[in-house]
Amino acid sequence: MTAVPTADLAGRVALVTGAARRTGRGLALALARAGADVVVHYGRSRQEAESAVAEITALGRRGFAVSADLAVPGQAEALIETALACAGRLDVLVNNVGNYPLGDPLGLAPDAFRATLETNLTAPYALIRAALPALLASGTGQVINLGYAGVEHPVANTRAMAYQISKAGLLVLTRSLAQALGPRGVRVNMISPGHIDNSVDLPADIASHVPLGRPARIDDIAGALLFLLSPAGAYITGANIEVAGGYRLGLADTLE
Repeated sequence: MTAVPTADLAGRVALVTGAARRTGRGLALALARAGADVVVHYGRSRQEAESAVAEITALGRRGFAVSADLAVPGQAEALIETALACAGRLDVLVNNVGNYPLGDPLGLAPDAFRATLETNLTAPYALIRAALPALLASGTGQVINLGYAGVEHPVANTRAMAYQISKAGLLVLTRSLAQALGPRGVRVNMISPGHIDNSVDLPADIASHVPLGRPARIDDIAGALLFLLSPAGAYITGANIEVAGGYRLGLADTLE
C-alpha cells in the first residue's frame, strides 16, 4: 500500500458510514492506523463489518460494528445514540454512504428515488444534527462528507441522476453547516473522489478519462481525509477537495 499522511488521532473516536466494504472500509482502517477508535456502520454487510472491526482491533484500537438502514427515518439518530453508547464520545463523522442506482432517469421508481435522497442527503443531515452535542464537546469536532468529482460544476448524468442530485445537495449542506458551525468550533468539509479502482462503473480506458492515467486508490482518498484531520488542515472548513487525478477537467464530451 502507498504511504498516506499521518495524523495523531489517539484518543479520538470516528464514525464512518458504509464502512463494511470498499471505500468506507479503507477510510475506517486508515483512521485506526492514525490512532482513532472507529465505529463501523453497515447496512446489511454484517460479516464484512465484523471483519473490519477485527482488523481495527488488531491495530490496537477499539472497533464497533453498528447496523442502521439510513433510508429509514429515525435510523440516523439511533446510529449516533448507539455509537456514543459504545465508544463514549465522537470526534469525527465521515458520511461515506452513497447509494448509486444506475439506469434510465425515468426508470427509477419514486420510492427508490426518495430512498436515494434519504440515504445520501437527509441521513447525513440527521447524523450531523444528532452528533452535534458530541462534536461540540470534542473541541476538535469534524464532519467530512463524500461527494464526487465534478460536483461543483454539475453536468447532467442521465445514468445516475438521483445520486448526482443527492451529492449536489450534500455540497450545499457542507458549506452551509461549515458557516453555521465554524464559530462553534466544528469544521465541515467534503472530499470528492473521481474513479476509484473499486468503482462499480470503472471505464476500461481509464487513461482517456483521467489525466494522471489511473484511477484513485483508497490511500489517495484516505490521504485527503487524514490531511483534513491533521494540524496542516486545521484552518480549512467549507472546502471540497477533489481527489480525481484531473478527471472532469476537460470538455463535456470527456465527462461520461
